[in-house]
Amino acid sequence: MTQPLKGVRILEVAQFTFVPSAGAVLADWGAEVLKIENAETGDAQRGLFRVLGLDAASKGSSFFPIIEGPNRGKRSVGVALNTQEGRDVIYELAKQCDVFLTNYLPSARKKLGIDLEDIRKANPNIIFVRGSGFGDQGPERDKGGFDSTGFWARSGTADALTNPEQESITNMPTGAFGDNMGGMTIAGGIAAALYKRLSTGETSELDISLLSVGAWVTQFGSNLAMLVGGPLPKPSAAPADAPTNPLSVTYKTSDSRFITLTMLQPGRYFADFCTVVGLPELVTDERFQTAESIFANGAQAKAIIAAHFKTKTYEEWLALLPGIQGQWAAVQNFWELSQDVQLRANGLVAKVIDSDGIERELIASPVTFDNVSPELTRAPQFAEHTDEVLLEYGYTMEKILELKIAGALT
Repeated sequence: MTQPLKGVRILEVAQFTFVPSAGAVLADWGAEVLKIENAETGDAQRGLFRVLGLDAASKGSSFFPIIEGPNRGKRSVGVALNTQEGRDVIYELAKQCDVFLTNYLPSARKKLGIDLEDIRKANPNIIFVRGSGFGDQGPERDKGGFDSTGFWARSGTADALTNPEQESITNMPTGAFGDNMGGMTIAGGIAAALYKRLSTGETSELDISLLSVGAWVTQFGSNLAMLVGGPLPKPSAAPADAPTNPLSVTYKTSDSRFITLTMLQPGRYFADFCTVVGLPELVTDERFQTAESIFANGAQAKAIIAAHFKTKTYEEWLALLPGIQGQWAAVQNFWELSQDVQLRANGLVAKVIDSDGIERELIASPVTFDNVSPELTRAPQFAEHTDEVLLEYGYTMEKILELKIAGALT
C-alpha cells in the first residue's frame, strides 16, 4: 500500500508555507486535501513574484515552485470567510472531513467563525489542528510569525551560527527552511491523531508552532544550557597545535569546493584513508599509529591533508573518495542536490505535470511507503476546484450560483 492515508479528508484553511506544507505531505501520503482560499485574493503567497532575489516563475509559465511545493496534490476552493454564507460552506465541508487544519491566529479564527468550538459544532469528531508562530497559549498566542522569527531567530539557531564580529545575523540557508520542517512535524502529529481516533474513538486538537519546532531541532544546545544554568560560551578558535581529529574536518579543494569528512574513529580509518587518497607515507609515520597519537598530532595531520586536498579538484575527489571505508560527503549546492543519484534512486525527486502540460520535478516529502515514490499532482490554480468540490459534497449547481452571486464563493 503506497497511500496509507487514502480516504482521509483534510480541510485546510491556511496560507504561506508552514501549515500548507503539512497538507502537501498528507496529499503525498494519499489524503484528499481541500485548500480553502480567500475568494478574491487567494493564498497570500500567490502574490510573491520575487523569491530570494529571483523570479518566482519562468516568464510565461504557470508553474510557481513557491506554490507547487507546499500545495501539490490539493484542490482549491475560493470561499469568502467574512460572509455568513461562506462560513456555512466551511461548516458543510467540515461535516465530511476528518481533519481541520489552519494557521489563522486566535483573533482571526474567532472573527471568522472557524475556531475549535465552531468547527466542532459542525463535526464533533473532527481533528482540529492549529499551526502558529509561537503557540496557542501564553501572552504571544496572537502574535504573527514566520520561520525567520519563530523558528530561526527565537530557536537559538541564528545566534549559534553568528560570530560576535558580524554586523548582522547569519540568515537561513533557503526560503521556508523552518516551515518545511514544521510541516513534516504537523503531518506526523495528524497521523498519530488519526490512529488515536481509529483505535479509541476519541478525537484530538493539536498545536504546533514554529517556536516549538525550532526548540526541538536545537534541543541539544538548550538541554546543555539548562544543565549548566546559563548561556553556552561561543566556540573559540582552538590553538593551532590543539589535539584534534583530522578525519572530522571539512577540506577545501583546488577549485574552492568543499568535502566534509566525519570519521569519528580515526584509529580505525586513518590508514585506509591515507592509502586511498595518496598519502601512504602517513600510514607508517610514528605520529599517527594509534587513535590517541592521531588526536595528539591531529593538527599536523590536518595541515598535511588540507594541503593535499588542494592538489585536486572537487570532481577529482568525488571520483577518488568512494574507495575509502570511512564517512564523508560532498558539500553540494541545491542544483547538485536535485540531481543527487542517491536521492533519485530512493524516489525522492518526483515528476509532476503542470497546468500547461509540461513535465516538471519537485522534491518529494521524505517518507516513502513500500519503496514506492509518491505520485504527485500539481498544485491547484486559484479556486480551480470550487464547483467540482461543492458538487461532490452535496451542493447543487443552483445553490453554487446563488452563493457566487452573494459573494460567498469565487
